[in-house]
Amino acid sequence: MLGAVLHSPGDLRFEERAAPKIVNPTDAVIRIAATCVCGSDLWPYRGIQASPVPTPMGHEYCGIVEEVGGAVRSIKPGQFVIGSFFASDNSCPHCQAGYQTSCQHKEFVGGAQAPLLRVPLADGTLVPTREVPSEALIASLLALSDVMGTGWFAAAAANVKPGVTVVVVGDGAVGLLGILSAHLMGASRIIGMSRHAQRQRLARAFGATDIVSERGEEGVARIKELTKGIGADSVLECVGTQESMMQAIQSTRPGGSVGYVGVPHGVTIDGQGLFFAHVHMHGGPAPVRRYLPKLIDLVWERKIEPGKVFDLTLPLDQVAEGYRAMNERRAVKALLRP
Repeated sequence: MLGAVLHSPGDLRFEERAAPKIVNPTDAVIRIAATCVCGSDLWPYRGIQASPVPTPMGHEYCGIVEEVGGAVRSIKPGQFVIGSFFASDNSCPHCQAGYQTSCQHKEFVGGAQAPLLRVPLADGTLVPTREVPSEALIASLLALSDVMGTGWFAAAAANVKPGVTVVVVGDGAVGLLGILSAHLMGASRIIGMSRHAQRQRLARAFGATDIVSERGEEGVARIKELTKGIGADSVLECVGTQESMMQAIQSTRPGGSVGYVGVPHGVTIDGQGLFFAHVHMHGGPAPVRRYLPKLIDLVWERKIEPGKVFDLTLPLDQVAEGYRAMNERRAVKALLRP
């Protein structure tokens, strides 16, 4: 089959790859209905994150089950399924605590920018929909595989609850869906930090009440001004840089919470500064599997439409253009259809 392979920074090719097959009896192979480019894919694409090359790319997926291993019991061929970027057994102590991305048997699920994908630990990883969905739901269901689940985890980790003031640092797909998540959780004020008009409009559509275009110390000062010097109750850090992390911590009121889901690159935190900030911090790779059943129901019942973050749709063989468009900020998120 043909799939996306990163050969070096900036060199993303759509080329011949071995088609996946059942390796372990707990595996499933799915035919991809839709996949996409993630903001975290851009780190190795830009050469900021070291990656072995050549590397099959993509970790967001949904599609139809083609084949299952002999030990798979709950997942059947013909089902439409969604899974997370980490396979998990969904039964170990960490999974039972709701942290499937720390499963004792976890495996990264990569190579999804292709027509077929092998998913390990299928029973624990994949969640089927009630029936095969209509085309109108595909984009939103795909968003649940990572960015919507990650935005939801950011809000949950930041202790968003009814009536609070929320700040979202980052206007990529995760940040925008963090805004949607905070809105669904009942936040009374949601401040989106963005300096891009198109993303600001989407932030407003998802529930942002205020937009702040300043960054760094100026951004923190603006947040303090908007909150009468107090700071926000909950801050979602959805970027992963030193500046974004400091901006998040410094925008949080004493006793408030930071939920951080941006993959960190070069982030260091001064222990004494954190000590005196009096903020709660929680985050990491989002346990998307924990939220999939609830989020699938919300999409199925047309209560949310996270697929709106996809502002560029391309055939899979044009995946390299999807990377370029996102890298150049011409697109928020590129949807790919085989």
